[in-house]
Amino acid sequence: MVRGQLLDDLLMGHCRIAQRLPRLWYRRQLAVALLPLLPFSWLFRLIVWARYTLYRCGVLRSYRLSVPVIVIGNLTVGGSGKTPLAIWLVERLSELGWRPGIISRGYGGAVDGVQAVAADSDASVVGDEPLLLARRVNVPVFVGRDRVAAGQALL
Repeated sequence: MVRGQLLDDLLMGHCRIAQRLPRLWYRRQLAVALLPLLPFSWLFRLIVWARYTLYRCGVLRSYRLSVPVIVIGNLTVGGSGKTPLAIWLVERLSELGWRPGIISRGYGGAVDGVQAVAADSDASVVGDEPLLLARRVNVPVFVGRDRVAAGQALL
């Protein structure tokens, strides 16, 4: 019954799973509850392997900037702490004498091309998180769907 409820929550997109997972963890039933998701992990692994192979063969192209780049991202959308981590990292790097900058896709915004984000930018254009970052940390912030172009503009 526990497996069925967890799978239903995942497939239906309910947030009850966030409440159910800790209970399952402490009852040591989490592995059993997550067993139906194992085939999805295999599929994900296959996709990652295929993408890696396409990059290695030159079918997909990667780009390098002339400076070190740190990517903060993951598979979850919202609520996983990416923005606070970016703020903390920028503050620490600045304290160490580095001159960091931030690039973002500008999710939720409507920017066309690449645009610098200022403290008085419109969130509907640049996105709310890049605007928060621009207001919170004193470093350049650029948004653009083409992150390579945004990185080049930042430089």
